[in-house]
Amino acid sequence: MKYLVRDKILAIGDDFWIEDERGRRAFLVDGKALRLRDTLELKDPAGRVLITLRQMMFGLRDAMTVERDGRPLAVVRRKRLSLLRNHFRVGLADGATELDVSGKILDREFAVEYDGELLADISRRWLTVRDTYTVDVVREDADAALLIAVAACVIRMAEREREG
Repeated sequence: MKYLVRDKILAIGDDFWIEDERGRRAFLVDGKALRLRDTLELKDPAGRVLITLRQMMFGLRDAMTVERDGRPLAVVRRKRLSLLRNHFRVGLADGATELDVSGKILDREFAVEYDGELLADISRRWLTVRDTYTVDVVREDADAALLIAVAACVIRMAEREREG
């Protein structure tokens, strides 16, 4: 399933819809203003919070947490000692599972993989709509909300690194 995502997903204070490939509203992005750190909620069409993204306040490296139901689901960090600048690791809360994110993050051309298997392909390659990209969730059993959240986190972290 493909999802159409606005390029500035982590614009704090902005609310907008992520649509599926048929143009139906799939997720509401709720940017929380007046917070100490970047916070964003991904909600279903009924308004239930599915995922919360937060910038981690302390740590040696930039990181963002992904939470579900108030509990940590994953932590997104730039991969240490990577020859590729655009390589991130997503450590899931179970402690045993890691997702790899690599590609041209700032160009919105990258992939999310688990153990060498493609889970999602992020691209703006075929779009004519400005400031949007697609998150193509390849596996039907994959958690679309989590993969959209991971894409948003790595883009935000790469942009902060470029600005800073």
